[in-house]
Amino acid sequence: MTPKARLLTEQRRRSVLDLVDQEGQVTVADMARQFSISAVTVRNDLDALASIGAVVRSHGGAVRRLEAIQDYPLRTKESLHREEKIRIGKAAAELVQPGETIILDSGTTTAEVARHLKRLKIQSITVITNALNIAVELADAPGISLIMIGGLLRPIACSFVGPQAEAMMNEFHADRLFLAVDGFDLEDGPSTPDLLEAQLNNVMMRSAKEVNVVTDFSKLGRRSVSKIGPFARIRRIHGRTSQKGYRRYRGVAPSIAKRLK
Repeated sequence: MTPKARLLTEQRRRSVLDLVDQEGQVTVADMARQFSISAVTVRNDLDALASIGAVVRSHGGAVRRLEAIQDYPLRTKESLHREEKIRIGKAAAELVQPGETIILDSGTTTAEVARHLKRLKIQSITVITNALNIAVELADAPGISLIMIGGLLRPIACSFVGPQAEAMMNEFHADRLFLAVDGFDLEDGPSTPDLLEAQLNNVMMRSAKEVNVVTDFSKLGRRSVSKIGPFARIRRIHGRTSQKGYRRYRGVAPSIAKRLK
């Protein structure tokens, strides 16, 4: 690339970054039209910005870099790291056995667990959830009995929380919990931006024999505002991390680290 071409590329990428900061998200199609460049060039620009942490690639575009301490709409989260979430959802769903009772926390990765449970057609399982999107996904699934936790609706997450939700959750026991998180740290364990969500998640952890954290790689090593529960209660983490991150988790919890490769 000539120095002039390199300069033009850098200027265009700065303009793309400015748009992401202003709008919150951009699409490949919009960027191609605005800058009169090919979709391939736009994807290269977005990949380059994502590689330095300036943006987060989403399905068909990119969004502003997400902060662990801030909550984001379900629709925004759904577009991020989709392939990894699908893979995690499949691996987690395959753990479930006929006749089990499981808890699915609210989140886009747990929604993938629900979709794969539906495809696997596991018989005689009971699913407890506080998430509207998961309840809708499983409402017509044969072989699945659905229990919906009620309470105070969090519109941003399409989930129910609060004292009523906690009281209802306290009435149940489950074989497995699949917990979605916004941050997971070796010192503090799982965390989330919303205090009420964290309190309900803590009840879920105490109600389940086995706790499985399902999270894409972007959440590992981050801390959010509200702690959910103790690291010691977690049996597995379904996700992916770097080789360095894998070695850190292996030193603290070998059984957990096996799931992070």
